[in-house]
Amino acid sequence: MIERRNPDGMHTPPGYSHVTIATGERTVHFAGQCPLDADGNMVGAGDLLAQVDAVVRNIELALSSVDLKPEHVVRTVIYVVSPRQEDLSAVWTRLSESPVAAMLTTASTLLGVAQLGFTGQLVEVDVTAVG
Repeated sequence: MIERRNPDGMHTPPGYSHVTIATGERTVHFAGQCPLDADGNMVGAGDLLAQVDAVVRNIELALSSVDLKPEHVVRTVIYVVSPRQEDLSAVWTRLSESPVAAMLTTASTLLGVAQLGFTGQLVEVDVTAVG
């Protein structure tokens, strides 16, 4: 069971919850999902939104591998290589319109960072799920 709350006295954020309470059979922590294909090649070099799409596919595959869905995600951290607010907003919008959009209604964090682990990598998404 997953319960999402926005406590009284706090701003109600658009699209996510301040508090996520999860009870279930197991908690699954996924490694940060990168825009790599099955052969380990970087997808969408220089194209932030193409990389977001590749990350979404990888999240779907990772969740599916343990019989979970985006609705089971209780924590999301999104890292974007960009100091520009419009890039951060574009990533959030793309994710919120994707098949994994349900995961964004959880406790979520969106961060602009200077660099990620792979050359050319512009985005990474880290999730935790309960189910």
